[in-house]
Amino acid sequence: MRHFIAPLLCGIFSMSAIADRPNIVIILCDDLGYGDLGVHGHPHIQTPNIDRLANEGIRFTNFYSTASVCSPSRVGLLTGRSPNRAGVYDWIPEAKQPRPDAREQVHMRKGETTIVQLLKQSGYATCMAGKWHCNAAFNSPEQAQPNDAGFDHWMATQNNAAPSHADPVNYVRNGVPVAKIEGYSCQIAADEVVGWLSTHVEDHEEQPFFIYLPFHEPHEPVASPPELVKQYKGVTWHADQAQYYANVHNVDLAVGKVVQTLRKLGVRDNTLIAFTSDNGPETLNRYRSANRSWGITDHLRGMKLHTHDGGFHVAGIVNWPNGIKPGQVVNTPASALDLLPTACSLANVSIADDRALDGMSLAPFFATGQTSARKKPLVWAYYNSINDARVAMRHGRWKVLARLNGGKFPKRQNLTPTTLAEAKAARLTDFEIYNIAADPGELSNLADRTLVQQAELIAKIRSAYEELVSDSPAWTPVIQQKEAR
Repeated sequence: MRHFIAPLLCGIFSMSAIADRPNIVIILCDDLGYGDLGVHGHPHIQTPNIDRLANEGIRFTNFYSTASVCSPSRVGLLTGRSPNRAGVYDWIPEAKQPRPDAREQVHMRKGETTIVQLLKQSGYATCMAGKWHCNAAFNSPEQAQPNDAGFDHWMATQNNAAPSHADPVNYVRNGVPVAKIEGYSCQIAADEVVGWLSTHVEDHEEQPFFIYLPFHEPHEPVASPPELVKQYKGVTWHADQAQYYANVHNVDLAVGKVVQTLRKLGVRDNTLIAFTSDNGPETLNRYRSANRSWGITDHLRGMKLHTHDGGFHVAGIVNWPNGIKPGQVVNTPASALDLLPTACSLANVSIADDRALDGMSLAPFFATGQTSARKKPLVWAYYNSINDARVAMRHGRWKVLARLNGGKFPKRQNLTPTTLAEAKAARLTDFEIYNIAADPGELSNLADRTLVQQAELIAKIRSAYEELVSDSPAWTPVIQQKEAR
């Protein structure tokens, strides 16, 4: 396991020494499209609270999630590493019975080191409320749970709120099922955070805190307050579209509730809030109950499950009154992978270098909006992508995609020892190269057009994929485990 050094942990930490470090709140939406916010130009959805965070902080216009689907995206955010390194390659179904591809085993293991653990070890109180989706066996001793990831207090569901966002029945609080809760999930999660926060600040005024607020919204099954739905009926094509618009609006109200509580408790100015999404929007009617999935990517190509930018180019907003120059718009590529090193930098937590991190600290942006270009490219290997390119890379202004084995590599939702060996042996082929600075919609493939940088970019994505897949673990199916015995 990786060793981390928290400089302020010398026996018992000094509360006065840590009091000036920022509180940190990460708000994660589920399936929110890049174009679904007012600040990104949506003509109808009202998101004034989120827009205010952007306008009074930093808005990253090239911000990427760590995957184009939910579970790996969350694991990548929490660990600061590509989720492939944790063996989380696709969304995690609930564990029910052994499967040939061992998906019932997939989870973020205790050996992974999270942003939560690092901050907790350095004196932060930690809280989570919302969607977990980092394991198959939820609330079970068989796999690591939110408390194993470092949360002092948590209330969560394994995957989606059920039966919908309205009056969910599947929340678990600190290991104890809560049963039915009246209200809408984003408001329920916000209320849990508000309640914990109010008690914490009252009882531990000088202790900084870390809050992770992963909303279920606007992932299906969408349900929204009727009074909000009514506001959008005159500007939408369909009642289901009004439901979606109201769903995002409800998220904005929940964000406003948390921000107002921080202000009321007198801790707003020294609280960093990061707002983003786990991936791009769901495709309308892709599956039977996706009829309310009216999210948009604006100008981006593709959607959730794609390796084109619509799959993981998402909102990236960071606000911190005490530490961020307001009104900044930054075009440098950034990622949810960067949240862990950023938090550690601000919290004075040193991270040992014996385990690869894929993010960088965003702190240098905060005062001026300028820093050196990221040295390590952003790389994704998604073996179940809807488009044919399984591997993608963002490096500077360039986006590079590649198929595996000429497009003949089978779709994989998980890797076993056999399929991992196949992934390691696979050849990157059929390259696509886009100048995102000039072509953000990925419309003009520059590969094989005598592009000066082509050889360098292809070599870079090949080496990046080789490095990533060599650090990707496999899950052994139960039947193979029994045979090995």
